[in-house]
Amino acid sequence: GPPTAPPAPPPAPPEQAPAALRPGLPDLASFPHALWARCLGARARAGRLIDLGQGGRAAGAPELRAAILAHVRTTRGVVATADQIVIVPSIRVAVDAIARVALSATASPVAWVEEPGYIPIHTILNAAGARLVPLPCDSEGMDVARASGPPPRLICVTPSHQYPTGADMTLRRRLAVLAHAHASGAVVLEDDYDSEFQYDTRPVAALQGIDRTGSVAYLGTFSKILAPGLRVAYAILPPRLVAPVTDFLSRRGIAVPIHLQLALADFITEGHLRAHIRRMNTLYAQRMAGALAALRRHCSGVLLPGPGTGGLQLAARFTDPTRDDRAVARHLWSRGLGVSPLSDYHLGPAQPGLLLGIASATPEAMDHAARLIRCCLPETR
Repeated sequence: GPPTAPPAPPPAPPEQAPAALRPGLPDLASFPHALWARCLGARARAGRLIDLGQGGRAAGAPELRAAILAHVRTTRGVVATADQIVIVPSIRVAVDAIARVALSATASPVAWVEEPGYIPIHTILNAAGARLVPLPCDSEGMDVARASGPPPRLICVTPSHQYPTGADMTLRRRLAVLAHAHASGAVVLEDDYDSEFQYDTRPVAALQGIDRTGSVAYLGTFSKILAPGLRVAYAILPPRLVAPVTDFLSRRGIAVPIHLQLALADFITEGHLRAHIRRMNTLYAQRMAGALAALRRHCSGVLLPGPGTGGLQLAARFTDPTRDDRAVARHLWSRGLGVSPLSDYHLGPAQPGLLLGIASATPEAMDHAARLIRCCLPETR
């Protein structure tokens, strides 16, 4: 594969972008504050000594691991046992730990990544010593048939909806990923970052559930379902990785506070999480439909939106591939829209466009945003 330089950092950190339409943020106004406070309060008050003494269990509280397993088994078709689950503060922490373990004893630290893809993960892989080989994604997801060079140690995918294009990886491509992983002994990092939100009747089960070779590490987070401030995520690891990854985390003192873990376990087992996801799925489906409609109404000649079948963001490519999406994004930031340029997600030549976060976009806000975007993108004659 072509050697890749470490990706350049985006021109401005997204924190500087306004919150409107910013990708990756859930609708915090809908967070079930009272229910969560009740679960948290109950666990904080109980403060049993045994709970507080559980800090030594680096993999996480057994109650939370059992609750997560029950949840992903029914909603995502994951096949695992509770002792394959490790609780971490974020998906990034999990990626770092798995990458360092998987790459530690190899002369060829190749990681296949999606192009375009989620650059923060690329940055972590680079820091862990990986040599990134970008593989193109189309409407069927990542195509491993396009790979060349030495076999990978890591294959990083977002099969439920590809980040940022929104593509759903086809079964054919999923099986090809698993076959490659099995043949090369690679670990597949399946980042299922906002798969709870599917808007076209058929949620596709996780890649992990069809893996029969123990190749897939399945990563999930509560920051998109509930709130980023929660800082709780999890990895469901192939059995061979459980001990080394847990060891890596405990040596670095990386852990989620125990009362937070137990409160979240209660929140899940009492049915609040399922109810919240159902409610938010309905809301986000309406917002995605509204976003697609507004872009069709105002930007049909200048933007080509992605499928919008799930997730909290919508990619829209420019019909004019010569346009500078970073300049357009900066201009839109000055008008109060926190959209991201699609170029920021490419390691190689980019297809320019914008990535819009739809979670908080009411119909009025979306209509206003589409008009602003249209003003920035006059049709080219």
